[in-house]
Amino acid sequence: MTDSESTATAPAPASGGKKVLLAAPRGYCAGVDRAVVTVEKALDLYGAPVYVRKQIVHNQHVVHTLEERGAIFVEETDEVPEGAIVVFSAHGVAPSVHEEAAPRNLRTIDATCPLVTKVHHEARRFADEGYRILLIGHEGHEEVVGTTGEAPEAITLVDGPSHADEVEIGPDEKVVWLSQTTLSVDETIETVDRLRLRLPLLVSPPSDDICYATQNRQLAVKDIAPRCDVLIVVGSGNSSNSVRLVEVGLEAGASSSFRVDNAGELQDAWFEGASTVGLTSGASVPEDLVHGVLDWLAERGFADVEEVLTAEEHLTFALPPELRRDLKAAAKG
Repeated sequence: MTDSESTATAPAPASGGKKVLLAAPRGYCAGVDRAVVTVEKALDLYGAPVYVRKQIVHNQHVVHTLEERGAIFVEETDEVPEGAIVVFSAHGVAPSVHEEAAPRNLRTIDATCPLVTKVHHEARRFADEGYRILLIGHEGHEEVVGTTGEAPEAITLVDGPSHADEVEIGPDEKVVWLSQTTLSVDETIETVDRLRLRLPLLVSPPSDDICYATQNRQLAVKDIAPRCDVLIVVGSGNSSNSVRLVEVGLEAGASSSFRVDNAGELQDAWFEGASTVGLTSGASVPEDLVHGVLDWLAERGFADVEEVLTAEEHLTFALPPELRRDLKAAAKG
């Protein structure tokens, strides 16, 4: 299944041959890399099976690859056999999930992205200080569920600008906004601006909640989109940041934009009359899937590839402490 939209008119084809503008940065962020490596190292260290609650990251290819190595993905903690090893996904979990694991003696490894953990800490702190928290995010998304679980009595979900006017806040309530880390930067700003029209004393978090990688990938798409006849975003349909890249590309001037899981979902009709194709990938997408799309495009004449760099990323995160401890012990033994 693909997501697609298009504007009414396309820009005139550029002169010369067919070309691909390859956005950079793209693909894996530090949190995704940490989460995937966590499952891989757990399988190496403990052997299969290793259970994973929810998809470790929102990418079908990554999930299937780990399943082939012996990972078993489950929806809820009670599906994990007593005493087994379970990894919590990069999107984070509510405290209640840890509480469910304890009496069943599950050996938990928490692969929550540290940037999501930061939002969890903010939610607890603001709740302890008596704030009403407006959490900007998408209802049902695993990250939103996990963050809400940190302070359920204090948090109200605001699902985009259209819901900003529906929030009811008492005149004496202290109020602050937080956000899901994978949202569109522009949509989040619009939502906050709408909230401030009614809540002029709305407090902002001490730092931007939207993840650096999400912002960088959106900026990269904004840079190439005006020059693209077609923009291709590689990423799964349940990946919030991948879906947002399609929207960002269209808003920034791409004539059309399509999301695909892999090259097998590309359609020749999308590229009829096109001379410049933009290509990027969501933060949970391995680079080999991008290479597959490049190969597909090259077979159809789009062999000239220009990588367009808008930012450099050097951030890395240490593996979860419980896994580092066992890896260290195994190395000594």
